[in-house]
Amino acid sequence: MNISNDNRSGASIRRDLGTAKETTSPKFTGVCLLLLLAFVMSFSARMDARAYELKQPVDSGSIRGKVHIGNAIPLVKRMQIFKDQKICGTKHRDIPLVQASGDGLLNTVVYLEDISSGKPFRAASKKITVNQLGCRFIPHLSVMANGGEIEIINSDTILHNIHTYEMVGPANFSAFSVSQPQRGDIVTKRIELKRSVGMRIMCDAHDFMRGFVFVARNPYYAIVDGDGEFFIDNVPPGTYAIKSWHGTLGEKQASVSIQPNGVVKIEFFY
Repeated sequence: MNISNDNRSGASIRRDLGTAKETTSPKFTGVCLLLLLAFVMSFSARMDARAYELKQPVDSGSIRGKVHIGNAIPLVKRMQIFKDQKICGTKHRDIPLVQASGDGLLNTVVYLEDISSGKPFRAASKKITVNQLGCRFIPHLSVMANGGEIEIINSDTILHNIHTYEMVGPANFSAFSVSQPQRGDIVTKRIELKRSVGMRIMCDAHDFMRGFVFVARNPYYAIVDGDGEFFIDNVPPGTYAIKSWHGTLGEKQASVSIQPNGVVKIEFFY
């Protein structure tokens, strides 16, 4: 992935392979390419792992606030259910693309984007569980640490095929697809996103099943509560980019400055 984003490296690699074809067999060249790709991917993973440093904050502050629905409109997508109706329901499924409680936007994550050190990740974020029950993903929105694991359970007596996508702007890039034909099937996958923080979850067997996972690169995040409010604590003094992320509406960004032992209030409007 890093090779395709570096035009100079890509050109260099192509030249090297072109020369190698004159003196080595295609099979040897292919092996070399695979080894090179493995090294680059391994190096990239190590670099990402060093991106955030555990360091106990001193004179830390906190951020509280609210995400408002603003000019956005609550949106529900109605989809018909044509198969497995004994488990999934007999009529239709109303999918809440945009949900609000009063003027508070729900299913939103607020996070600091550019913080390099601070408190540790919550243990629960290093391995999360998504259950498929009644042809629904439970929970609808999860948060996990980048590089952590997601456990997917099929609690229904029918086949599900979970398919996840890395969300990059308006595009979706397939991450993994796994069939779970029987009740009790459990699959665990390690997740390491390179280009974004959002992952969409779908079922290839039931197109009305939708869910999201926010993949955090640092532990400074919060899922809004039932009123659209959030709280992030133990923040080291400094100035940071802070963002709100919503699976349908995208992101909003602001800047926040934390003074020693200070409390900052910030609001987002969609």
